[in-house]
Amino acid sequence: MSRKIRYGMVGGGRGAFIGGVHRIAANIDGQIELVCGAFSSDPEKSKASGADFFLAPGRCYGSFEEMILAEKALPADQRMDFISIVTPNHMHFAPAKMALENGFHVLSDKPATFNLAEARELAGLVQQTGHLYGLTHNYTGYPLVKQAREMVRDGLLGKIRKVVVEYPQGWLATRLEDSGQKQAAWRTDPARSGAAGCVGDIGTHAENLAEYITGLHIKELAADLTSFVEGRLLDDDANILLRFDNGAKGVLHCSQISVGEENGLNIRIYGERGGLEWHQKEPNTLLLKWLDKPTEILRTGNGYLGATAAANTRTPASHPEGYLEAFANIYRNFANHIRATHAGTDPSALVLDYPKIQDGIRGMAFIEAVVASSKQNAAWTPVIA
Repeated sequence: MSRKIRYGMVGGGRGAFIGGVHRIAANIDGQIELVCGAFSSDPEKSKASGADFFLAPGRCYGSFEEMILAEKALPADQRMDFISIVTPNHMHFAPAKMALENGFHVLSDKPATFNLAEARELAGLVQQTGHLYGLTHNYTGYPLVKQAREMVRDGLLGKIRKVVVEYPQGWLATRLEDSGQKQAAWRTDPARSGAAGCVGDIGTHAENLAEYITGLHIKELAADLTSFVEGRLLDDDANILLRFDNGAKGVLHCSQISVGEENGLNIRIYGERGGLEWHQKEPNTLLLKWLDKPTEILRTGNGYLGATAAANTRTPASHPEGYLEAFANIYRNFANHIRATHAGTDPSALVLDYPKIQDGIRGMAFIEAVVASSKQNAAWTPVIA
């Protein structure tokens, strides 16, 4: 396919946060172009947002339904190839379902859907239609996260025994949602966020990162959820014990009331022979720890890293690889999978390295198990994906 991959965006108009991040990430490699969108539930705002991006007025739609049907009617050499969904959680399922049913691939923000039943229905549609579905668990896109995964899977650390993953933030330590702040308002609203607040928003990132690097699945968990801010309907803090399917144990802590914390995602993994440690706030450093020799410091962009890390690195050593580049790796791999599909060729393992619908199902199953466990005074609860 000797052209750019074309996409339409659902959500992400004026005043949105994550939509801009997606657009920058999609554009970094020059392989993907935004051709249309339904950027808001308000048709006028959607059209105004499209004008901000210099889109043709006729490709700025008043709703995702209008966009999908209109794009489907266009000639194949003009219509979008996939949709990017960047809405609050309750608006993930409907456009994804309609896009798949009408011949379009889907790349969605996380969590995949509002609840587990919707995620399972999407999985059925993905299998039935043969179209692609990706999920922007963007932290899996960092080069050194991929290096960590490769080392674990090569057995460098030995059998994994313990996983500690943390995601503390402090931005919801007060009732910010009462101030009219849009991001706080929907994330603390059960009608838009779903059954969980903090756990759905950032806890699923921690869960996904732990499973991605280790290759293990969380088998069961014991969770203690709290809404510390008075009157808040959803959790703003979670402390969770984990049991993995290989016998490893873990701890997952996520919080949005940890005053002074910004975006403190970090993970430590310990095996029989070694351990590793990675922090999202310093993503270009990976610590590799040993029983009987000094800790090694691995840095992005160096020749001693593996092929997967190298393939997902854009800048020379000492030039930081950051949040936007990690996002871009997911977009690039997803677009290259679309190219392979159109060409009728088998995609490489590198191309297939992005989160898919099964990751979405696992995330939703994790949320449901956490909520159920907490309601039963932190009873051990299976994660049934």
